[in-house]
Amino acid sequence: MTVTLHPSPTPSTGDTFAPPVITGTSAKDALDILFHALVDVARRHDPELEEVLHGRADISTFTPEMLARALQVQGIWFQLLSIAEQNAAMRRRRHIERDEGRSALGGSFAKVLAEASANGIDGPQIHALLKDLRIRPTITAHPTEGKRVTVLEKLRRIYLVLRELEIPRWTERERNGLMNELRDQIELIWMTGELHLEKATVEREVAWGLHFFDESLFEMLPEVLYSLEESLAQYYPDETFEVPAFFQFGSWIGGDRDGNPYVTSSVTRETLQKNALASLRRYRDRITHLGRVLSITERSLPVPEKFQKELTQALSESGDGRAVASRNPGEPYRQFLTCILRKLEATIQRNKGSRPTGADYPSADGLINDLRVLEQGLADAKCLSLATDMVRPVRRMVEIFRFSTVRLDLRENTTRTTKTLQALWKQRIGDRKPMPKEDTPEWREWLLTELGRPRNPEATFDDLPDEARETLETFALVGEMREQLDREAFGSFILSMTRSTNDVLGAYLLAKEAGIFLDAAGTEICPLPIVPLFETIDDLRAAPTIMKELLNVPVVRRSTRWQGGVQEVMIGYSDSNKDGGFIASNWELSKAQSRLTDLGKQAGVPIAFFHGRGGSVSRGGVPTRRGILAQPPGSINGRFRTTEQGEVVSFKYANRGTAAYQMELLASSVLEHALQSERETKGQPRNEFDDALEALSGASRAAYVNLLQHDGLVDYFQAASPLDEIALLNIGSRPARRFGAKSLDDLRAIPWVFAWAQNRHAITGWYGVGSGLQSFIEVRGESGERLLKRLFQESRVFRLVLDEVEKTLLMVDLDIARDYAGLVADEKIRHDVFSMIEAEYELTKRMVLRVSGDTELAERFPLFRDRLNGRLPTINQVSREQVELLRRYRSEEDEDRREAVKSALLLSINCIAVGFGATG
Repeated sequence: MTVTLHPSPTPSTGDTFAPPVITGTSAKDALDILFHALVDVARRHDPELEEVLHGRADISTFTPEMLARALQVQGIWFQLLSIAEQNAAMRRRRHIERDEGRSALGGSFAKVLAEASANGIDGPQIHALLKDLRIRPTITAHPTEGKRVTVLEKLRRIYLVLRELEIPRWTERERNGLMNELRDQIELIWMTGELHLEKATVEREVAWGLHFFDESLFEMLPEVLYSLEESLAQYYPDETFEVPAFFQFGSWIGGDRDGNPYVTSSVTRETLQKNALASLRRYRDRITHLGRVLSITERSLPVPEKFQKELTQALSESGDGRAVASRNPGEPYRQFLTCILRKLEATIQRNKGSRPTGADYPSADGLINDLRVLEQGLADAKCLSLATDMVRPVRRMVEIFRFSTVRLDLRENTTRTTKTLQALWKQRIGDRKPMPKEDTPEWREWLLTELGRPRNPEATFDDLPDEARETLETFALVGEMREQLDREAFGSFILSMTRSTNDVLGAYLLAKEAGIFLDAAGTEICPLPIVPLFETIDDLRAAPTIMKELLNVPVVRRSTRWQGGVQEVMIGYSDSNKDGGFIASNWELSKAQSRLTDLGKQAGVPIAFFHGRGGSVSRGGVPTRRGILAQPPGSINGRFRTTEQGEVVSFKYANRGTAAYQMELLASSVLEHALQSERETKGQPRNEFDDALEALSGASRAAYVNLLQHDGLVDYFQAASPLDEIALLNIGSRPARRFGAKSLDDLRAIPWVFAWAQNRHAITGWYGVGSGLQSFIEVRGESGERLLKRLFQESRVFRLVLDEVEKTLLMVDLDIARDYAGLVADEKIRHDVFSMIEAEYELTKRMVLRVSGDTELAERFPLFRDRLNGRLPTINQVSREQVELLRRYRSEEDEDRREAVKSALLLSINCIAVGFGATG
């Protein structure tokens, strides 16, 4: 078997390679540079792997150790390939903006606002939209990629060097120096290794998440706000807009306890402190820099009277004003910045647990106010450009990230919260009367009674079981850390596995018992938003009824009003897909949003949605703009939250230019959806499209569930995929299963999707679609087929579904899937299950092409096809090697040889995941 990583590399004639100048927008030159740098590294360390890189090696005879090294070099190549593609995409965007203007650039504020202005959207409408605009991507606690922070740092440096090589001004000596640095970074990756040798810890996950803020997000997010301001000024020149800090980041890392026993209240406390320190240190660096450059003397520029008063007060409050003034005599702006810096240093000391040695900032508001004073002082002194270009970006940074970097969500499941509530019942009522079931009216009556009763300030949790005490202590952190760090240190409490109104009321009661209600009696307002998470299809269908009941509860309405007048609801893409298949999941999610949006209007409490998406299409990972525009009209209204997981975070935010583009793309798409909804929601009736999607959903789900319920499916899945071996990858701190059982019901969606992608079946992204389409046409005949074609052309949600199905089908390889099926010992199970999958694949391929009218899959996406075709030869060969490695690993009895096979097997899993770019 031979491996082809780079099908047509530029021939290397010696030990060195003279890199071409990168020109145009093609990735070819960059690929050549990276390929030859990797070849040079291979030549130095393992000459046999040079043959692998050139496609001349027969790796079927490799030992496990040698195969592991070959797989490692394949994985490195995929990483370099992604860097080259990101670099090329960035250059394409710059080329469009330079030649055609920013309004020609898809995903930009300029394009959206230019179209809005042309369509007659006036200034007051834009003002109203900006007032309610709230966008918060949320980095989740279970990264689904194996890249370590140290590898991410080296990949980031390679990207920067590649960008430097685009510049034509370098001499040959300087370019050779850059090439040497490029090779050095690749060599360091080679010797560092991709995989974690031990299970990831929450602490490591926190460091992984903060890495992206340090590298790109702290600096680039304020630039996104500036881009919006610039576009508003261009297309609405007669209006004055105040753009709020509408874009913030959330995080689950260190706060997501759902099924993760390693996230305790003490871990959450440490996470909050680390998050705060990350932002505080960045502010210190930026303010120190301002102090160095703002060397304006009062002799050269008169000091505005108002600023002089502020400076005098700041010097007085510093406790050492004379020393500050004497250190920077005659330099008022430096003196003021020194006062700011001293207070910031004291804040850092307090955050670390030390006693501050002077006045500090109780919250970010004080620092924001001081920066405003400095900004206004410069403006009043007729230095507006210095105020705007130098001070304002720092102030906007603090407004966005405050003293918390992210808004940390807490997440727990209803099994755990119910057990805690039952412990409270036993503590208070004991055996005086039997405990009601949690889904009964009697239980709700107890919850409401307790919510309406003044809290006993003397109550303790000491005699509660450990789990219950730990849950309440986590809630208690909210009040403590909001006061100690920042009022926006927390985002929401996400209640997963929400099944009833009682579940949500129970979370409110726990918040009250933990002492975080704002009034002394503990009966009025919960400052922490309680957000129900509806995950399965049954839960999504029940959501409108649950929310209607919930919004009629006085404490909920009071709390929602205090929190901003909007009730947030989280919807899960992963479990609904695992539950009912691809069409059913997307349709049930769309229906739930429409019904909840209507309910919110009726109740006078707008409902905003938090989209629980993963990286793969099966878990909601679709193109940003198209995914947002496919949401039901009126369901966003400028408020949008979504999870960002694993390899998605790395892809979007590892590099500054890409990060800025991705953030603007997200925000501009939310704006575009809101502007479209203004037109689409006026008098829109339920139409035949809804009926068609309902029928398609039901038929496709029936076919999908038929596979899941087939005898032997669990055995087939475990044997014909690396499901159990994925847990050995150490890519996240949480267990793969919630409660330790081994059924499909409690298997997390990430390994469910991950394993089906690894074995090239990828059923989670297409199975049942063909049966659904066929059934629809069989029942409705020619008129049904015409309706489906209209649906494809006019329905954004159906078009998105079919587009992503076609892309997923290109990732399926039945020949390789058959090799994986060969790992199933039971011949009948192997034959029956694989035959079902094979038949549905052929049917789905035939039916989607019939509806779309194309002649080949994903014909409409040439860039996607090219990208995938460049990877498939290598991925296919690694997949075949993985089959053999699984067979050997599972049968090997010698521990040393088994360990060697394990290393190669894990590298194959990692390599396939990196090659496809989505793992779960």
